Amino acid sequence: MFSRHSHLVVPKQTSVLNFPATMSPPSTAIVYDQHGPPDTVTRITKIPPVEMNENEVCVKMLAAPINPADINRIEGVYLVLPPTPAIAGWEGVGEIHSVGSAVMSLSPGDLVIHAAYLSGTWQTYVVEDQSLWYKIDKNTPIEYAATVSVNPLSALRMLEDFVALKPGDTIVQNGATSIVGQCVIQLARIRGIHSINIIRDKPDSDKIKEKLIKLGATKVFTESELEVKGVTNLLGDIPKPSLGLNCIGGKAANMVVKFLKQGGTMVTYGGMSKKPITISTTYFIFKDISLKGFLLQEKYLDEAQYRCSIDHLLALVRAGILQYEASSGDY
Repeated sequence: MFSRHSHLVVPKQTSVLNFPATMSPPSTAIVYDQHGPPDTVTRITKIPPVEMNENEVCVKMLAAPINPADINRIEGVYLVLPPTPAIAGWEGVGEIHSVGSAVMSLSPGDLVIHAAYLSGTWQTYVVEDQSLWYKIDKNTPIEYAATVSVNPLSALRMLEDFVALKPGDTIVQNGATSIVGQCVIQLARIRGIHSINIIRDKPDSDKIKEKLIKLGATKVFTESELEVKGVTNLLGDIPKPSLGLNCIGGKAANMVVKFLKQGGTMVTYGGMSKKPITISTTYFIFKDISLKGFLLQEKYLDEAQYRCSIDHLLALVRAGILQYEASSGDY
């Protein structure tokens, strides 16, 4: 069977016909035996039924997204990698198909999401211990349930864990069109926090600006609009940001730092440009800027924190307050 960490071991064989209730159905999975380009190292494989113990549940996966980090793990360039051969995917939503005899908290038909930081969601059926699944409200739209535990959760944690923001404060971010960026805009708006958002120059920049403003963005600038001295003069009456979020690096990171007020903090959670962050000494000496990093997997949220955060985000989704469009990795 596939272990709880999704690397491949020899399954216990049984007939795919008339398998007992303690066996999972046969499954199909996307597997990679070595790291490299996803289009060359991944393969689709059939998994025979596996025996379930009394504390395990079998989940029929309904949806699993493709995050940039999923691609990076297959390529072998991500910080944390499962042993190979491995099943891809670190996020998703499923429906309980069957449960072991000792499982009381979950029942067939329940909608569940995979616990944080566990891989192996790119398969049709997953057998794991009951503790690794979290039941959610069945009224949750599938596309949001499948994508809530990485990007929206990262947005929430970054807004809450680095700077004590209060209504009337300001944050600045690049990569504003990403799912994290869209969530940051809306979560900030809910809290009465201004958001300054930086996007790439594109032919449809004006339409993108309009979309972000509708989500609640206070101001949106293209990178070329910020290639001027005194960018904080563009803020008008809005206070200078105390928190900056950077997922791109390079020149785009410097644009975030330029907006920060005295003693501000920039948090880096990605490097989509694959360019280093080079900050002038002036910002450290004369503005006391702090640079910090964020990796959701290293937050080690306990179960109560994780569930509270997920419940909060999905409640906002069901209320129509939090919405986002999946992107293709662009920013």
